[in-house]
Amino acid sequence: MPRLTAPDILKMKSIGEKIAMVTAYDVAMARLLDRTGVDMVLVGDSLGMVVQGEENTLRVTLDEMAYHGRAVNRGLERAHLTIDMPFMSYQLSPTQALESAGKLVQQGRAQSVKLEGGVRSAPAIRACVDAGIPVVGHVGLTPQSVHAMGGFKVQGRDETAARRIREDALAVQEAGAFCIVFEMIPSALAAELSALLSIPTIGIGAGAGCDGQVLVCNDLLGMDERFKPRFVKRFAELAGIIEGAGRAYVAEVKGGTFPGPEHTYDTTGKVYGGGK
Repeated sequence: MPRLTAPDILKMKSIGEKIAMVTAYDVAMARLLDRTGVDMVLVGDSLGMVVQGEENTLRVTLDEMAYHGRAVNRGLERAHLTIDMPFMSYQLSPTQALESAGKLVQQGRAQSVKLEGGVRSAPAIRACVDAGIPVVGHVGLTPQSVHAMGGFKVQGRDETAARRIREDALAVQEAGAFCIVFEMIPSALAAELSALLSIPTIGIGAGAGCDGQVLVCNDLLGMDERFKPRFVKRFAELAGIIEGAGRAYVAEVKGGTFPGPEHTYDTTGKVYGGGK
């Protein structure tokens, strides 16, 4: 089965097909998500919070992104793989951005890279695109700017802020990105920009008017009962299932009922219960 490419994703907008993107950070999750028909898998710098337990994304390194990218890539057969460029891996200069993007392609097996910012990041986007590396933009709430924004807050609510987001979105498109993420902006603004732009828009907390949606895998699976932002829909409640399985395991170990005969080998290497 051929992998979806940047042109394939771009074409989906023109034919009116919604784009489904989900994050993944390891091969097992990537393999399962790929089977569902998801179009894009994002190795997000959200791994700093989801995997590492940090309060934000700012401590994630380029090497960590490449490491998780390699793992996720091994689980994909169809979905397009895009990888976040982490904080301070592209902000210094277009040259730095190109070097970082090249590392994510070579070592992380990325088919495209994603970076935050609009007008200010346009030179970095252009440098990558000119070198043949597809880019996904990201405007609105940009988590790498969490301190400047005063926290994880909805952006673009007043006309001045909305105008700035419009300028950022147009700058990302003009710089050559093939796709753009809108995070936590008013749905009316997202719909307006989705109609204006020729590239696909992927929303997270941006309403149904976008050309696609993205969620963090742990959020849509209900892995963290404490995290309940308005934009997340839990399509499963795995936290309770995992905790229940863990409790059952502990009870059987302490009660001496696991492992049973069917989980045990004799001197010939065969399982007592007749399995392999």
